[in-house]
Amino acid sequence: MTTTANPGPSPSPSSSAAPPVPELPPEAVEEWRTEEAELIDLLARTRQRLGGVAAFRIGPRPTVLVTDPEAVQHVLGRHPERYVKRSHRARTIAGEGVLTATGEAWKRQRRMLQAQFTGTGMRRYEQRIAVAARRTADRWAGYARTGEQIDLGAEMRHFALDTIWRALTGHPLDPATEHELDCIATVVAALPQLPDGDRAGEAVAGDLARIDAVAHAAIAAARRHEDGPDGPGVLRVLLDAAEQHPEYTERLIRDELVTLLVAGHETTATTLTWLYLLLDREPGARRWALDAGPEGSAERREAVQALVSETLRLYPSAWILPRHALTDDTLAGHRVEAGTDLLVCPYLTHRDPALWPDPERFDPARFGPGGSRPAHLGGYLPFGLGARACLGTQFALRESVAVLELLLPAFTVRFLDRPAGAVYSITVRPDGPTPVVLTAAG
Repeated sequence: MTTTANPGPSPSPSSSAAPPVPELPPEAVEEWRTEEAELIDLLARTRQRLGGVAAFRIGPRPTVLVTDPEAVQHVLGRHPERYVKRSHRARTIAGEGVLTATGEAWKRQRRMLQAQFTGTGMRRYEQRIAVAARRTADRWAGYARTGEQIDLGAEMRHFALDTIWRALTGHPLDPATEHELDCIATVVAALPQLPDGDRAGEAVAGDLARIDAVAHAAIAAARRHEDGPDGPGVLRVLLDAAEQHPEYTERLIRDELVTLLVAGHETTATTLTWLYLLLDREPGARRWALDAGPEGSAERREAVQALVSETLRLYPSAWILPRHALTDDTLAGHRVEAGTDLLVCPYLTHRDPALWPDPERFDPARFGPGGSRPAHLGGYLPFGLGARACLGTQFALRESVAVLELLLPAFTVRFLDRPAGAVYSITVRPDGPTPVVLTAAG
């Protein structure tokens, strides 16, 4: 990320004198390999034995795990020029969109989209979110009348995809488009297992072709000014940008559209699914939120927001954030050499008992009035932190609260089966289907 005008990040002046990051013994790593456990198990083992800045080695060089709040803030918030994103597996589906772009290209793309999803820019989507939420509530009312079994995760994906599709194109999600975009979940789930390089795209070529067809059809419709009932969407902003900025080619517009589609519905749908699984385990939390205030009140909205925030503590949208050290640095008193890979892990930070008492317990009151939670910014970062924090944070929170304000008071959810655990992929998702039956609340 070096340019002529900017020679690049300078190292910490004391980095050469600092001791190295403490490293997990090789036998502990071998034990993990023998168990064939998830990566999260190795990370948890590393933190438990060595603390909030620790290293482990599964290749020729150590990887540094970062969970200490101050160190998290150092890496993500204070020195993003020293600790950068490199190649991203999501590039297979998202191309050079804002999620995977780096350097000056990322800065341009981020500036272009920032205003769409923050501050006053969010106002243009309020009605679209409300309509998608109402559409979901109406569908659930039908399920409650018939007693039909549904998959909760699939329902949440439908709602979130409908919402982001309206924001991007101005059109409601139609069945044909939804059918084609179902393969997004397939590709996202496959990303960690895909081979490196060009072979990754080859492995999911059929699904990518379906996604591309939908994206290019939407771009063509927007070019013809075939706006939806709520007017144009973010796609129109991208097309307008192309008239002024030649770097916004057809391919980059496609990449931005698909990036926003993927990031704009997978994480929200997963969060809402986890929330209902957690409410099934702690049913009193639903009543706590509904008793906070009458329908439509600020008090109830804040309590519903607390449900979402606590769900994101346990299952953050960005559960792990890889970074690469461009230069030597000192982190939490330890030397980090240029070329070191780091893993910032919000999932483990959020479950640190020193920061969050009784961390495995689902307790939304932590985020309610008078709740106790870490004051340090690095202690809670479900959407990341710093310059590369999730662009759509406000959008995701608003749509989640909007649909829950309708669903929570109107329906009770009975799980017929529960997933056995979690899959730690691009997101942390339930390991298996989530069959439920809905009942109209009395």
